[in-house]
Formats: sequence, structure tokens, C-alpha cells
Amino acid sequence: MKLLNFTIIKLTFCFILGIVIGYGFNIPLQLSLLITGIGFLLVFTFYLIDRNRFIKTIWFGISAFITMVFVGVLVTNLHNEKNNSEHYSYQIKHETDSLKTITFRIREVLKPGNYYDKYIIDLLEINNKKVTGKLLLNIQKDSLTKPLKVDAVFVSKTAFKNLINPLNPNQFNYKSYLEKKYIYHQIFTTESSLFKVESTTKTLFGIANEIRNHINEKLKPYQFKPDEIAIINALLLGQRQDISEEVYTSYTNAGAIHILAISGLHIGIILLILQYIFKPIERLKHGKLLNAILLVSILWSFAIIAGLSASVTRAVTMFSIVAIAKNLNRPTNIYNTLAISMLVILLFKPMFLFDVGFQLSYLAVFAIVTIDPLLYKLWKTKYWLPNLYWHTFTITVSAQFGIIPLSLYYFHQFPSLFFLSNLVIIPLLGLILGFGIGIILLSVLNILPQFIATGYGYVISLMNWFVGWISKQEAFLFKDIPFSLLYVFVSYILIISFVIFYVKQNFSALKWFLISILIVQFSIIYTANSKPENQFIVFHKSRYTLIGNTVNNAITVASDLDSITKLKTKIITDYTVGNHIKSVIEDSLHSVYMLNTKKLLVIDSLGIYNIKSFQPDYVLLRQSPKINLNRLIDSINPKQIIADGSNYKSYVERWEATCRKRKLPFYQTSKKGAFIIDY
Repeated sequence: MKLLNFTIIKLTFCFILGIVIGYGFNIPLQLSLLITGIGFLLVFTFYLIDRNRFIKTIWFGISAFITMVFVGVLVTNLHNEKNNSEHYSYQIKHETDSLKTITFRIREVLKPGNYYDKYIIDLLEINNKKVTGKLLLNIQKDSLTKPLKVDAVFVSKTAFKNLINPLNPNQFNYKSYLEKKYIYHQIFTTESSLFKVESTTKTLFGIANEIRNHINEKLKPYQFKPDEIAIINALLLGQRQDISEEVYTSYTNAGAIHILAISGLHIGIILLILQYIFKPIERLKHGKLLNAILLVSILWSFAIIAGLSASVTRAVTMFSIVAIAKNLNRPTNIYNTLAISMLVILLFKPMFLFDVGFQLSYLAVFAIVTIDPLLYKLWKTKYWLPNLYWHTFTITVSAQFGIIPLSLYYFHQFPSLFFLSNLVIIPLLGLILGFGIGIILLSVLNILPQFIATGYGYVISLMNWFVGWISKQEAFLFKDIPFSLLYVFVSYILIISFVIFYVKQNFSALKWFLISILIVQFSIIYTANSKPENQFIVFHKSRYTLIGNTVNNAITVASDLDSITKLKTKIITDYTVGNHIKSVIEDSLHSVYMLNTKKLLVIDSLGIYNIKSFQPDYVLLRQSPKINLNRLIDSINPKQIIADGSNYKSYVERWEATCRKRKLPFYQTSKKGAFIIDY
């Protein structure tokens, strides 16, 4: 592939490989530093040997690529906050349940949960000793209290709590997600337990938050509807916390969720607007240099205000390189630009590599610059409007080629009307962003006419209505699509080989395309043979019992949930999608389950278990039965006791203590997750 002829792309690929290795394997910081140093020494040595030779050896290139891998490992280690001797984890160690006096600063406001307001905080002190590190702060919801402000400093006495692993199969792993942001613990408290400390320290996050709050205060008098102001905040300020669940779901189902996340599309439009405004500056002496400095400064100021998310950082970095090269009359190759921007971002934020938005952004842009020229030339017209919509359509389809496999893996749904929502919204997005910037500036200056604000709000509401209408066409929304990581890789192999075949149309390209089809078929066969054939699962469901028995690609679900809720519960959906199970059958709960040679007895709130000549391997306790566990163990002699999420916490603790004394295995789903028996 010609693409791999670019050295920067090869180096970036090696660097990414190094980040993956550094994250996946616990390589000590000192060792990675030593190997990287040796690598640079070898690179320099081979450079000195080769520089005067007419025929170069391969050793300089090989050593450079291997060294770049270890640079990736080293950068990952350097950014790992646990490698800092002042990290709070060295202070708490195994004492996570003991109360400690902590001082912390609010770093970021997150979207509230059902019961808690959530924040990311920077730890400053533990028991008057300076520390570093981030935590997840959960504050019990109270309608009378206001949200905490970014940069506010508080003191509280609380205990550190471990992050919770997913309690059911194939659920979203929030713990892993937070750990990639270097957050390893959380605390729970109430606002009355927080004592504010006066602080004059201002961070970039705090300054950006103050600017956003100031803009929102200035927009308040113009009586925008809640959904309108939430979309304005998302499109122009990069904040999506206030978007209602209904609106967010509508944009997701319509295939237009990327509109709400500031990315390359938004930054590209803003850059075009700024270039038009600053065009006269180029007439001045050193005007092009001044123009480039202004553009980059404004783009990065916007990125900071928008929260420096992965997609914003990626887009601003890439367009900064484009702006500098263009204004300095330097030729740019889009693939090199993408690789350089990726390398620069990952040098400072290596964990962005695992961010879904970061991955989808780069895949979309890469697909657009590769596939769009091929689609666009299929049909040409001299008329402006049809050409605009045709190009919008080809860009949208090209982007989908890049993101569909990964999108199916993460979200398991495909909005087939994505092209319709994009055809309507994207051509108007430039006007929406341009007018939005103007409205913000005028409102801050207190000179925004009400009729302009009303008209802009109406446009936003109209866009929301259209997206909502698209999302309601459920016949065109394909949900719960099983798609494994294996499918992701083979899908990209198929797409890449097809594009190469379409471009080259020779025997070699055809051969690789046919091989890729065989690889896809083998992956389908492998997945079909890897499904759980006989598996019994006691899922964790708070206050309820939920049991699944998988046999021959069908799961029989039994629970004390409402019959309508049962088959629609996300727990079952996650399991069936993750294991490629097609059929779900409803059943009632039984007292005894025969699982080939294994037997399971279910004891409910009635506490009946006296079954003669029956010795179960497992006993499932549900709905807090009032039993004497010692007597039960002596009577039926089980091999293991299981307590699901339907039991009272005090009962479970008492049972656990009894089993510990009797040296009998005890399994609690609220701590260890779903209990699975393969038989």
C-alpha cells in the first residue's frame, strides 16, 4: 500500500503499538526508560554508520521502529499517575474502608445519575499530607442544593471506595472506562458533609467553566427552551451534560449523534469562517504568519472552553497543522497530517487511544479522505445545489464505511436513515454554527435583538423535531446487533481489500479481496461454534431474582420481575447480544434445576427446603428467606451457597459469616457479579 510509504505513518503505528503494550502489560517505568535509551543509542549508531554509505542498510529503519514502540511504552508509563510517588494510592493502600480527612478541588462536572450528582475531583491532601490523583465524587442528590463549581476546594471526612466491576455479563465496564482516565477510586458523601475552603487558584478547567457559565447567564434573558439551550451548549461549548435523555436518544437513533460532539466537522467550519474574517490580515507585512498564529490561538482557546475532549483535541490539532502549513505555503498530505496530529495528541494523552470518540473520529476522517473521492466522481453535475447534496451524501456514506464496524461493536445498532438526517442537517450546520457564534458574541455584549434569538431557537427546535421524527421510524433502526471484536477486525480487512480492488482492479487485488471474504466466513463459523451451549446464570438484579438457562442458542429467562419488563431488561439484552443468542423464552421460577450432573435448589422467602434424599450442589437463596443456615447446611450438605440481589443486605452478611465459619464457599452476586454454571 502506498499509504505505508509515509515514514511518519509507520512511526505513528509503532508508537500506538507501544501504547497498547504499555497498557496491557505491567512493564516497570525504569525498565521501559532503560530500553528506550538503548534504542535511541542504537538508532544514532546506525545513523552514523549509514550516513556516508551509498547503499543503506535496513538496521537504521528497524531500530527506529522498535525504538518508537518502546517510546509508546515509556509515554504510557510516564502518564500513569500511579508511577508518581505522591499519588494518593500510596497513602491508602489497603485501608479503603477507613475514614480519612481529604482536601480536594472540583475538576469536572459530569452528567448526574439517578441518585447522585457526579464530579471528577483532584485530590490535594489526605490527613494534611500532600497527594496527587483523581477520584470520582458522588454527592447524594438534593433539590435544594446547587451544583458545585469547578475549581472550588472542599474538605471532607470520608472513606475511599473501590470502583465496581460490571455485575452481569457483557455490561459496559465503567470501572475500566474510569481507569483509562487514571481514576481508581470513588467516594460517596452529602453536600452537608463538605466544608468549603477559600482558594484563589485558577486552573484552565475552572477558567473555561467560568466562561461557559458567563455565556449561559447572558443567554438566560432570551428565554431559550431547555432543549434549545442544551443543544447550543453542545454545539458551541462542547458540554452535553444538560441534554435530555429523550433528545440524546433521538440523535443516536437518527445516526446524527456526531452533530452534538464537537469534532472535525465543527472545527473545519469554524476554521473556514475565521479564515474568511482574517483574510485581510495577509496583506500586512508578515501577515501570513500573524494569520496562522491568530487562527491556532483561537482554535485552541475554543478547544479549552469546549473541555478538551478527545474529539475536540484531535480536530483542533489536525486543523492547527493544516492552518500553519497553509499560511506558510507548505504542502500538506492529509495522511501525514492525520498521523502527525495523532502522534502529537497521544504523546500528551496516550489513553485517548482507548477513547471511543477518538477512535471513531480518526476512522471517519481516514475513510472520508480515502473513499469520498472515489464515490464523488461517480456522478458529476454543474449545478451548485445538487452538487452540494451529492457531496454531502458521499461524505456521509464514506464516513460510515470507516465507523460502522466499530460503532456496531460499541453500540450494537445501525440507524439506516443516517444519510437522510445528515443530508438535511450537515449543509445547514455551517449557518447554525456561524449564527450561533454571532449570537453568543452579541449576547455577551448585551446587544442581541430578541427576534434573532427567538429565530435561532426556532431553528434549533426544528432540527430537534426533525431528528426526533427520523428516530421514530423504528422500521429503519436495527437494534441489538451482535458484533464481536473479531468481527470488527475482519470487517476492516474486507473494507480495505474491497477499496484496493476497486481502485486497482487487477488479479492481485482480486485475490486479496476473495481471501478477505474467506476470513469473514471463517470468523462467522468460529463465532457460531463459540457460543455457550449449556450455561446457567444467576444474574444480579437489585431487589429481584433473574435467572437464565442457555441451551442450544436459546435462553430461558425466569424471574419475579413484571412480565413486560422481563424480556426487555437490559441485563438479558446485553447477555444475548454479547453471546450471539437469537431466542429468548419466558418461564416461571422453579424450586429445583437439574443441570446434567449438577443440581441447584432455590429457596425463596417461604424458606422451604426439606427434600428427602436430595443433596444439591448449589443452593440459591432469594427474597430473604428466614432460615437457620447452619441447620440447612447440616440437613442437605450443599457444596456452595449463592445469594442474589433480591436479599436484604443484613441477611447476606449473616449468611456469609456462617459460611466462613463452616468453610463453605459463599457467592454474593452484589459483590462478585452474576454466578455462572457451565454444564
